[in-house]
Amino acid sequence: MAKIRILIADDHPVVREGLVGMLEGQSDFEVVGVADDGDMAVSLYRDLVPDVILMDLQMPGLDGVGAIQQIKSEAKAAHILVLTTYDSDADILRAIEAGATGYLLKDTPRDDLFRAIRAAASGESVLAPSVATRLMSRMRAPAEEKLSAREIEVLELVAKGYSNKEVGKALHISTATVKTHLIHIYSKLGVDDRTAATTTAIERGIITL
Repeated sequence: MAKIRILIADDHPVVREGLVGMLEGQSDFEVVGVADDGDMAVSLYRDLVPDVILMDLQMPGLDGVGAIQQIKSEAKAAHILVLTTYDSDADILRAIEAGATGYLLKDTPRDDLFRAIRAAASGESVLAPSVATRLMSRMRAPAEEKLSAREIEVLELVAKGYSNKEVGKALHISTATVKTHLIHIYSKLGVDDRTAATTTAIERGIITL
């Protein structure tokens, strides 16, 4: 029986070593590569073409979402399973929209992780229960409350104190576009200013600080 070939991308050495040891204890798994940032993950994917990639989100240089986008643009059939500590709506949405096959948190029990890897290798979508709950809540929310992934990105930067000009520069969009996004955000959240938008979004779990 062919083994499931796995590539691990995580910038923490202890996490990488722990995953390698844990996964190689399974007879049907083979860790074929380890990357410590997004650029290396993309490069190793091209060289190794693994069955599943375990991808962290927060890494130096090219982050996990950027790596997912790049890999999926070159290989639509790539199976990428996010394994992270971050579970904000913004992180989840960006990863799923980028093309992630699944989204798990690092406190996932090992047997659940093993099952998720096997499912991802078969092309099945896998979500941590808490992540699935958050996505279902967003789907069931009234339409006016739903923010797009880009609107969430804008709001996250506003929450950090960025000016419209600074937000535009960070996201490579014009100041006018930032203002348009903010107008839509205010309307969807039922607020009138930046402070209220930030407070409301945090209270609803849309963004985290």
